Amino acid sequence: MTTISENSTVPAATDANRATGLIGFIPAPLARALTLGGGALTAAGCFLAWTWTDAFPGDLTYYGSPAGLQLQVLVTSLLTVLFALSTYGVKGTRWLTPAGGDAALKLAALATFAITWFTVGAISIELGGPVNLEPGGAIVAVTSLVALLGALALPFQRAEVHPVDPEDTGWDQFKHKAGNGWTQFKAAFATQGSVRRLPAMNSAVEILIITGILAVALGVFTYGVGTEYDELFMGFLITAGLGFAAVNKSGLMQQATQLTAKHQNLTIAGAFTAAALFPFTQTDDQYATLGVYILIFATVALGLNIVVGLAGLLDLGYVAFLGVGAYAAALVSGAPTSPFGVHFPFWAAVLVGAGASLVFGVLIGAPTLRLRGDYLAIVTLGFGEIFRIAVMNTDGTSGPDITNGSNGIASIPNLSIFGFDFGAEHSIAGFTIGRFANYFFLMLLIMAVVVLVFRRSGNSRIGRAWVAIREDETAALAMGINGFRVKLIAFALGASLAGLAGTVQAHVTYTVTPEQYLFAGPIPPNSAFLLAAVVLGGMGTMSGPLVGAALLFLIPNKLQFMGEYQLFAFGVALVLIMRFRPEGIIADRRRQLEFHEHDESPAKVGA
Repeated sequence: MTTISENSTVPAATDANRATGLIGFIPAPLARALTLGGGALTAAGCFLAWTWTDAFPGDLTYYGSPAGLQLQVLVTSLLTVLFALSTYGVKGTRWLTPAGGDAALKLAALATFAITWFTVGAISIELGGPVNLEPGGAIVAVTSLVALLGALALPFQRAEVHPVDPEDTGWDQFKHKAGNGWTQFKAAFATQGSVRRLPAMNSAVEILIITGILAVALGVFTYGVGTEYDELFMGFLITAGLGFAAVNKSGLMQQATQLTAKHQNLTIAGAFTAAALFPFTQTDDQYATLGVYILIFATVALGLNIVVGLAGLLDLGYVAFLGVGAYAAALVSGAPTSPFGVHFPFWAAVLVGAGASLVFGVLIGAPTLRLRGDYLAIVTLGFGEIFRIAVMNTDGTSGPDITNGSNGIASIPNLSIFGFDFGAEHSIAGFTIGRFANYFFLMLLIMAVVVLVFRRSGNSRIGRAWVAIREDETAALAMGINGFRVKLIAFALGASLAGLAGTVQAHVTYTVTPEQYLFAGPIPPNSAFLLAAVVLGGMGTMSGPLVGAALLFLIPNKLQFMGEYQLFAFGVALVLIMRFRPEGIIADRRRQLEFHEHDESPAKVGA
């Protein structure tokens, strides 16, 4: 029986432990040829015209110049070809599939098929039938199907692990699980073996690889934000989703994680540098607007991650702290509709907004944090609704004249820091930077502060106490941890970070109204979307909520063309993601083991 050790790779499966693929009547050599040939022909077909008219968005009528959805098909087909070459053992390509290319190849072929047939179907529906397809469109439809059938016909390869001996003592079983638990987890998800450890590399090479990873991430984000029409964004979701799954199955994501963890400080600095380059990739403020709102949403989600991800406190009214910071800053920032009639400088408005949220966090947390679980969630949900109702009623009629009720605080002036007007255009190195790009850079600085606070607090003694409370509060209390004080610190810190982001949001939107701070709604930020961003991205991680927030803000914004079906489609997508990735898109090892500790080890193949 073949076993897997942490420091070794799994040998290629022999004929005895190979199972027939989903399509059993196709011989394995023919299946390999179909997959490789189909992927290569699909890539070549992207250089042909797919339709005769430019009425379809993207103008797919040119020869030799892929455009629009053709580029996405080209990316997935090339990925299929590369994984096929690596899986078949071609020299120089084996590094592409350190965890085995079986599942990665199938997903890459599926991605190629899905985006190709989506494009062909969209052309047929919008232009009035398949008759509007040029030969190139028909060719890629057939070749992508051939590649998928060939990939599905490939034999499955499974790694085997020794089962626990039922006659072992409890200590022996513990030793067995401690040595093989993570190995079994990797074997369950890598159909050809465990992820190989990274070979020793020069530091300069490692830095170059990290730079490439960040460049790809910036390119994918920029492309997703800048999709110009609905069909292109839908194709982007298909390509990015299945492409990410394929790369993850290949083991490249795990090796990238190892590399970035080794150079964590450099990776964080590089990530902020890459993010700072985003406004320079835009020709106007149209997509920079999305960028600054994504940063606001992501910053608030990272603050919520302290409360939910680290301390394990379910907060359903967190968006109220964002509103407290926004209203506090709006009231003292010189807005003509503010009853106070004062105009504080930005640094003072930031202190007022963050301080007001901190005070409300303590006032709400002090009497309620002795509750646990669902009871605490209900109390925080009530606080969110109380805040919204309170600002609605402080309109001078139902209550004191403070927030102008449903009209909110309007005409909030643009920021001006050291003479730099955030509302005016500026020229940097020949690039024109508009209003939203200015606020993008400001939010990037604030996010850097939030990331620093999250990282330092998470690695501190108080951070370890938060994790202990999250895992088992009773045991943590028995070990001498002051549970109430620790949870109150998490609640207050998370609230102040949300208020910090709220001070910028007030100036970006010009107006703060009660409708911006609901529990749930079609467009974030709201409490439901914030919590979903933390869970979807990866609870307790630093980068997870940032990725989750970017997706949860971008997708609803781009799906507005679906009208009343928008939330339905979005909900289905969330269900699918959490079904196949319950630990989150970027999860730490602890949560991976928690979600997969009961997964069955790979069974004998061919049994």
